[in-house]
Amino acid sequence: MERNIALIALFAALIAALGIIPAVMLPFGVPITAQSLGVMLCGTVLGARRGTLAVLLFMLLVCLGLPLLSGGKGGLGVIVGPTGGFFLAFPLAALVAGLITERWRAAPLALSAGVAAATGGVVLYIFGIIGMALVLDKTVAQATLLVTAFIPGDAIKAVIAGLATSALYRARPRAVLSRA
Repeated sequence: MERNIALIALFAALIAALGIIPAVMLPFGVPITAQSLGVMLCGTVLGARRGTLAVLLFMLLVCLGLPLLSGGKGGLGVIVGPTGGFFLAFPLAALVAGLITERWRAAPLALSAGVAAATGGVVLYIFGIIGMALVLDKTVAQATLLVTAFIPGDAIKAVIAGLATSALYRARPRAVLSRA
């Protein structure tokens, strides 16, 4: 029990720490950050349930006003900003990434975790596109076009998540709870 709580807190801290990496701000107000990599790692390493709890803990801290999002943002206002859809999708993305990693055991872990992270990224896109369309007063097609700027970086993050999860499993198999 204590181990689970510690890992959930550790991965919430990982998402926050990845917000320190300087973001690339796009002209329409949505940054390219490393925090979505942390969300995916929550799912691929901790599994669906614990990964989602880690993301929810992070989100609670942000909503309480801690400046943990990229650029030092925090508070309830982030929900109604251009990134609100992405933020609200964090727990579902971790859940999806965790479920895929837990259930797709026939493939090598690097592949299943990479696919899981990419699929979690698609979840982020769906919610992010809808949120951007609403907040920026764009059509869904226009918001989708804006999101295409994220695809190369998110593909790299999916590969990193797959490789990192696999490397952690080789080094410490018991630490990858999605495969426990």
